[in-house]
Amino acid sequence: MSKIANTPKPPYYAVIFTSVRTDGDNGYAEAAKRVLELARQQPGFLGYEAARQDIGISVSYWESLEAIRAWKAHPEHRKVQEMEAVWYGESRIRVSKVERDY
Repeated sequence: MSKIANTPKPPYYAVIFTSVRTDGDNGYAEAAKRVLELARQQPGFLGYEAARQDIGISVSYWESLEAIRAWKAHPEHRKVQEMEAVWYGESRIRVSKVERDY
């Protein structure tokens, strides 16, 4: 199984989450697994990729901005977002439109 998301022909959208973790797990691993499981069930979800070294970068792919907004507002996802100050010393989210994919 490829670790690179198999996305459709553009256009589609990418949500890029860049972060620096704090020390300790503090429930992070379990929550991250659950959030990805939930995201995969959302209408408009297209795929996911992630890498972590000194900083973490995760990218989720979505068919529309509406799908991204719905995911951001998902009740269980909102609860996890409240833990960001515990899990991340620094983080940023960027939303981009993918126009080419090759």
